[in-house]
Amino acid sequence: MASDFHLKPADILKTITGEPDDNYAEELKHGSLAVGLYAPRGDDHQQPHRRDEVYVVVQGSGWFVNGDERHPFEAGDLLFVPAGRSHRFEQFSDDLAVWVMFYGPQGGEEP
Repeated sequence: MASDFHLKPADILKTITGEPDDNYAEELKHGSLAVGLYAPRGDDHQQPHRRDEVYVVVQGSGWFVNGDERHPFEAGDLLFVPAGRSHRFEQFSDDLAVWVMFYGPQGGEEP
């Protein structure tokens, strides 16, 4: 059983369909930190976010576009996206699920 301090992807995946209007479930908030599970199906249509974010790939693989760069990813990888940068998952497997952690101020932290 998950708690506020122990989140289980398998439990959360049961609650979201992966469709564009149901592909993310925010599960934890603490200070500026917001943690959710993102599981898109088909295409990833997300827009740049106003805060810095970190993804940790739970399952799945594919390509990640981060600004002008494009890299393959797989389960276990960590991906960082600064606030305001265009990014998306491409050519990803049907089981893609990633932890998403937003943190810090609007506009992102200074490098």
